[in-house]
Amino acid sequence: MAPSSRPFWTLPPKRLASAATVALLLGMTPLLGGPSAASAAPPSRCSTDPTARLSGVPTPESVLGFPLGLGQERVVTNDEVRTYLGAVDSASDRVVTGVMATSVLGQPLPYAVVSTERNVRPAALREIADDVRDLRDPRRTSARTAARTAKDSPAIVWVTANVHGGEKSGTDAALKTLYELAAGLSCEVARRNDNLVTIIVPTQNPDGRDATRRQNEFGFDMNRDWFARTQQETDGKLELLRRYPPQVFIDAHEMGGRQYFFPPNADPIHHEIAGEAVDWINRIGEANKAGFGYNGACDDTVTTECYFNYDTYDMFFMGYGDTVPTTGFGAAGMTYEKGSASAVADRVQQQFHTQWSTLGWAAANKREVLSDYFDIWTDALAQGRAGALEPNEVVQPTNEVQFPVPDVTIRSYFLLPDRQLADVRQLVERLRRMDVEVYEVQKATRVPTARIFGGRSATNVTVPKGAYWIPMDQPQKHWIQAIMGEDPYVPFPYFYDVSSWSNPLLMGVNALYTGDAVRPKAQLVRTVSGGRSGLAWPWGSYTYKLDSAAAAEFTFTLLGRDVPLTRDLETNTVAVAATRVSRTVDDLAESLGVTLTPAGRVTGTRLSLPDVGLFQGTGISTTSGSHGEARYVLGKRWGLDLKPVTTADINDNTEAFTGRTVLLVPDGSSPTGGLTAAGQANLRDWIAQGHTYVGLRNEGTRLARAAGLTSTTEKTKPADYLVIGSHLRVDVDTDNPVALGRPAEDFEFNNSDPILNPSTTGTNVLTYPTDDTFWANGYTVGADTLKGTAAVVDEPTGAGRAVLFAFNPLFRAYNENGLHLVANALLYPTGAPNARRTTGPDAARASAAAAPVAADLGGGWRPITVKVASADLPRAQAVVERFATDARASVKDGSAYVVIPNPQGLQADEHPFTKDLVRALRAAGVPLRSVVA
Repeated sequence: MAPSSRPFWTLPPKRLASAATVALLLGMTPLLGGPSAASAAPPSRCSTDPTARLSGVPTPESVLGFPLGLGQERVVTNDEVRTYLGAVDSASDRVVTGVMATSVLGQPLPYAVVSTERNVRPAALREIADDVRDLRDPRRTSARTAARTAKDSPAIVWVTANVHGGEKSGTDAALKTLYELAAGLSCEVARRNDNLVTIIVPTQNPDGRDATRRQNEFGFDMNRDWFARTQQETDGKLELLRRYPPQVFIDAHEMGGRQYFFPPNADPIHHEIAGEAVDWINRIGEANKAGFGYNGACDDTVTTECYFNYDTYDMFFMGYGDTVPTTGFGAAGMTYEKGSASAVADRVQQQFHTQWSTLGWAAANKREVLSDYFDIWTDALAQGRAGALEPNEVVQPTNEVQFPVPDVTIRSYFLLPDRQLADVRQLVERLRRMDVEVYEVQKATRVPTARIFGGRSATNVTVPKGAYWIPMDQPQKHWIQAIMGEDPYVPFPYFYDVSSWSNPLLMGVNALYTGDAVRPKAQLVRTVSGGRSGLAWPWGSYTYKLDSAAAAEFTFTLLGRDVPLTRDLETNTVAVAATRVSRTVDDLAESLGVTLTPAGRVTGTRLSLPDVGLFQGTGISTTSGSHGEARYVLGKRWGLDLKPVTTADINDNTEAFTGRTVLLVPDGSSPTGGLTAAGQANLRDWIAQGHTYVGLRNEGTRLARAAGLTSTTEKTKPADYLVIGSHLRVDVDTDNPVALGRPAEDFEFNNSDPILNPSTTGTNVLTYPTDDTFWANGYTVGADTLKGTAAVVDEPTGAGRAVLFAFNPLFRAYNENGLHLVANALLYPTGAPNARRTTGPDAARASAAAAPVAADLGGGWRPITVKVASADLPRAQAVVERFATDARASVKDGSAYVVIPNPQGLQADEHPFTKDLVRALRAAGVPLRSVVA
């Protein structure tokens, strides 16, 4: 099944002269010539003097005007990063530079490749990377060849920093590392350059760095974006990773306080992470301990400028800068965190110490690492053939596996083509762009025993022609299971992110998996399918199903280009005149996986481009969360011209508000959005004129309730209720326009969202089942509370409506079934029959508006919840009170729950005291049953 040839390769440009020049070099075309090198160079001549350096390579101080590390008083700017990379590149034959992507605001994301002069020549660099990539496929690489590569070739190590824009010291340290490797003449430098090719990415988020903001310009946390690759900065980085697959990967961050974290990690660790990588990570930790300096290990008396391990930072969610390099590329992926309260000089110097120690370990052990690297993929192939999943393990000495991986055999996944086909194809492309081999089934095949996503089983299932087959007996077995698996099987209940990211569930596509040894007649997918399936008559049309997020993007893009479209509400198909389907339109359809089917004359109801106002009033953060997600999905991807609408615009009934046909209210912290009684009346009147209000999660639903637009109320969550970014089955009212194109049963992503009692004045479009079809994956406690409640509600008022989402359908822009529902709300047909058209007072809605507002304990995220035995509650409270005075405690069934409000919606790795709280509880000897942050 292996491709017959190596992937196409391009080489980085040599020069990095200026931002303008850099922006033109994104093609990464080769600029250097030189002889080929079949193996790494022999050991270089070196000096025993550790301070010996090439005088021709500029020091940081000579270019920047100040040293990096000791003596440094401020961090470098983006312009200074680019200037220094260019200066070193120009002066050193050990360095080539390039640009891996551009940011949202158009800034280049530069990188440097540094090794021996011979290794960085284009032919040699290509040879090294090809050899490493061959280690990832034992089907085409013999053990003998792998042993020769391990002996002769350098390993590839990545040093990256600043994925969170305000966490800046890793960037400066990476520049210091670059200088030492480019200029050093010592044997320590030679050993690193002889045995390694080091890829240095000083900043992954230049826009965030300029703004001293965690997120990028669209408000995305790009350390959660790795598997979905929605942001252009992430996407470019992953393409470069495919060109230079790492064996060791550093992701340098900052955190609160004045301490330093490097692995060994906290639990949980995802079960599909290879044991070899965990072993390297832990051994690198020992090297970092030896090279850290400063105050050494933290303890009861040493609490600053010291390091700690086994705490806070896990390796579970497949969106991090450590889990994806580890699971997807077989590397020792590591998060390094330096306390941001330390002086700049100390932050940078400590980051440099860990980078330098890591490179030293990798150089000293490169032959073993490359040999074990081959074993990772060999083992993956064997496990895939057997359908065996890796077992759950823990690394923290005091933890035990609470939830083992079940005894299940998985040899194949199938993506079925019966619905949401364009989103199915987008998932195929996501897999292929991580080097997963996907096959299109050419002849229907029978699967004797199958598991259907959503917790069901079936026998003798016919997989039709056109389905997509992902066999597990391929090198990327670990990655396939990590993002396709129906459940991630958390071993230990500690979370600071989500507990489920199953891609078929996120996309809401029809999928199954099996342990049967089926081998369908199938063809390797080499390009995305879509576009015209035949030629229509000039007077005819092309049609497509509007049943996916990808089809919605296609629709909005065409409407934005003034291409007339009509929709048949009975069949949910969109028609476009054949004369308007140009080569450009056809290429767009193909890229999105949308099939254009020849048809007769255009019929149906004309679609109009919605004029969307995006609320940015009281309670809304415009730099993070669903406001940024709306700007990205609706603005960038769908091409809608979003108009800002403020609280004052609604209260004063200005044209900025009244001129819109749709108002989208993102999640936020205010229950009213700051609307006055007059503003609420203005909102009701505007909707009654035939307009659409779309409200998301907390603020989006609560503002509507306060304005008398819904009869839904919030159900109180039980003390032990935990839904940690999990998928749940929902029943769908397929007759409602918001649900057009969705199946009768779908999946919804819930992240401790508000629980809505059903509406009595509108349509409950998505509801959680009340019977035994109720199903949840990931980590949930007390999820039965959701039974019978509503996830999406369509509330009519006059000729318009309010469409309310209890959850955030735009979450991280990777919840495709949610995106499709939002698109349907924006395209809600004019004149569709409403269950309630009156704009007068309604007793049920007035009662809902008068109900007490639930406390916003989690902001746009979640509160911190610590679970202990009820007998340990007094001790736990005593510790918690040192950090927070507003914690709430309750006891149920022998367990106590301490809930600490998190009104700013901060995640654990940016929260000011979560890390210290957990460590303090452990130091006090309080056994933790679970921690959710």
